[in-house]
Amino acid sequence: VQLQASGGGLVQAGDSLSLSCAFSGGTFSMYNMGWFRQAPGKEREFVAAITWSNYSTSYAPSMKDRFTIYRDGAKNTVYLQMNSLKPEDTAIYYCAVGSNLIFTQRGEYWGQGTLVTVSS
Repeated sequence: VQLQASGGGLVQAGDSLSLSCAFSGGTFSMYNMGWFRQAPGKEREFVAAITWSNYSTSYAPSMKDRFTIYRDGAKNTVYLQMNSLKPEDTAIYYCAVGSNLIFTQRGEYWGQGTLVTVSS
């Protein structure tokens, strides 16, 4: 399984940004997909997840109102739409897949990460 994350960059507070994660090398429908992030000097944290079968989603409480996870099954790609970005959203964002990720918040395979920097 390979995951390729993209879409990071430098934005200003209040801006929006969309990340994408392309899945290959496996059966997309076997996995939940999710996003995590790691800010400088902090532990990696869960951001959001989505199932394959019924499009159920899960979010970290602090991000639920500003972030949206969705996927395109035809493209084997999951997206993270981030709105009203804040400087504290600055982090490396990682996509991951896992059989039960939406429940466990644990990834089995990880992408390389994409850096999001939000300036004040």
